[in-house]
Amino acid sequence: MSKGFFIQNVRIVNEGTIFDGHVIIEGHWIKKIIQNDDFQNDISLEDYQHIDAKGKFLFPGVIDDQVHFREPGLTYKADIASESRAAVAGGVTSYMEMPNTVPNTLTQELLQQKFDLAAEKSFANYSFYIGASNENLDEILKTEVENICGIKVFMGSSTGNMLVDDEQTLSRIFAEAPCLVAIHSEDETIIRQNLERAKKQFGNTAHPRIHPEIRSAEACLKSTEKAIRLATKYQTRLHLLHLTTAVETKLLRNDMPLAAKKITAEVCLQHLWFDQSDYEIYGNLIKWNPAIKSKNDKEALWEALLEGRIDLVASDHAPHTLQEKQRPYFEAPSGGPMVQHLLTGLLECYKKGYLSLTDVAQKLSHNPAVAFQISKRGFIREGYYADLVLVDEKTLQVSNDNVLYKCRWTPFDGTTLHYSISHTFVNGNLVFENGKINDSYKGKPLEFKR
Repeated sequence: MSKGFFIQNVRIVNEGTIFDGHVIIEGHWIKKIIQNDDFQNDISLEDYQHIDAKGKFLFPGVIDDQVHFREPGLTYKADIASESRAAVAGGVTSYMEMPNTVPNTLTQELLQQKFDLAAEKSFANYSFYIGASNENLDEILKTEVENICGIKVFMGSSTGNMLVDDEQTLSRIFAEAPCLVAIHSEDETIIRQNLERAKKQFGNTAHPRIHPEIRSAEACLKSTEKAIRLATKYQTRLHLLHLTTAVETKLLRNDMPLAAKKITAEVCLQHLWFDQSDYEIYGNLIKWNPAIKSKNDKEALWEALLEGRIDLVASDHAPHTLQEKQRPYFEAPSGGPMVQHLLTGLLECYKKGYLSLTDVAQKLSHNPAVAFQISKRGFIREGYYADLVLVDEKTLQVSNDNVLYKCRWTPFDGTTLHYSISHTFVNGNLVFENGKINDSYKGKPLEFKR
């Protein structure tokens, strides 16, 4: 039986550097990192499975802090097994899943049920947010901060009973939260007014191009300003999910190390990739909440990401069936599948000159680990979990036929990406190799050092 893996002749992308070397994996852990110049021939490697990675890059496993895997209650769209399979095929080794399932994850009992499902089904490592409502503060305060990624607060409309619009409750959540509070930040009153006006104007003929007018920059800004005021007042650890506007980026700071920040922010790949003009081509397929907005907004998001005002990139993977997305605009649900191409999509942005390879590792792996205080993940370091991804400079033609999502479609259908994933290691186990999933392995719950 093999002691582990010896990944040799690989270009290692980690912590601001790229160097040629080798990595030894033993058990769940990275045992040794060897630069080419330091390699000693007397190291005994005969008991390890050798992987010659010449010409490939080794990245730390991606940590996606925002996914919707739809289980329980909406498993006709997706489930933990299907979407975590797609995640590891895309190099995502850890994910944090949202609470707007059916039923909403508003109690510790329902939260534990999700952990139990993941232990049985998930190919990647996992954690889950507990949701906030106007009535469940007592349940939120029971949260064990070492085991839970955070508290999810919807300040815009959401599934079920998860809109927190009671001012007293919102203040108490910010004041008493035992851990990170993650915010979906849109002002519900503004959205409802815009929606009512649009329905009167367009009726059933509305085109998805009006989505950023209904879920407007004004709605985002008003809500984000409010969240920042509350977090500042109560010294809450606030994380702003899926920012979409230029005006919001001006509220953010980059004058301190990430670990010292009380307010952090995320942008999603789709908001860096698409802009308002793309509704003419993709229609409801790129209908997300918050909305994909103008080209100017997209450029401002890139600027804020590279300057460190936005800290990390996520997928907001939120699958619906293709039939649902093909409904008229007002009836079509918001969200779409993205997790399988989060890494290769951002690498395509590298190919186009938007950011560096070390930026990719930082925004997808290092920074999520630091921002959420995840124990021993997100970096290629000796003594850390061996969550690792081998990336090949091999062109991939994305299609609805080669995605692993249960919904069987992607907004990237027909897109050529110039990088692909050849191997994904989760806790030292080779879970994905050249298109095949190791169905026998299951991930672990994430641990948080708080």
